[in-house]
Amino acid sequence: MLSNLQDAAKAAGRPVPLLLAVSKTQPAEAIATLAAQGQHAFGENYVQEALAKIEALRGLALEWHLIGHLQSNKAELAARHFHWVQSVDRTKLVHALAHQRPRDLPPLNVLIQVNIDDEGSKHGCQPQDIDALAAAISAEPTLCLRGLMAIPAPWPDAARRRAAFMRMHALKQALARQYPQADTLSMGMSSDYAEAIAEGATMVRIGTALFGARARPA
Repeated sequence: MLSNLQDAAKAAGRPVPLLLAVSKTQPAEAIATLAAQGQHAFGENYVQEALAKIEALRGLALEWHLIGHLQSNKAELAARHFHWVQSVDRTKLVHALAHQRPRDLPPLNVLIQVNIDDEGSKHGCQPQDIDALAAAISAEPTLCLRGLMAIPAPWPDAARRRAAFMRMHALKQALARQYPQADTLSMGMSSDYAEAIAEGATMVRIGTALFGARARPA
């Protein structure tokens, strides 16, 4: 998979993005196998599902990203056990994570999730809310604002997909001008990572292309 990312980045004239392996529903054994091949960063959607894996694989010193919607009542667990939370979309969650992050740990890396296509079925803030969230995050010493994350709509039209990625890149550039540490733009998955890389993704979230299709319930 890494060679595919390298090829896409070369074709687009972009830096090679960080590969985040989306390991939701995958057993710890599958994660360990991928880690043995050099993969370091893993993304999980659900706090409770992730905790057992984090504990089982603690000796591998992996980097854990929460990429799914986070309820405020799970903020303490997320703040204590993850290195990144990519789905921050409201100030209540900012304050909960900041309050619960242990002071003896490095600041928690956070991304602001943006609902770039204004889909009613998806979480994320509106683009006009980014500034207020960024200010709230930056005011918390236990948090570190690292950039933006988005899951654009799966438009069948490639031009519409690219347009969403382009809008996200422009938002990230504007954010980084005010907050230089906001160096991350997390977007692109197994089906559209090449388009995301072409439009400036610095991190892509890949599950199916690494682990195979998830089994569907009978």
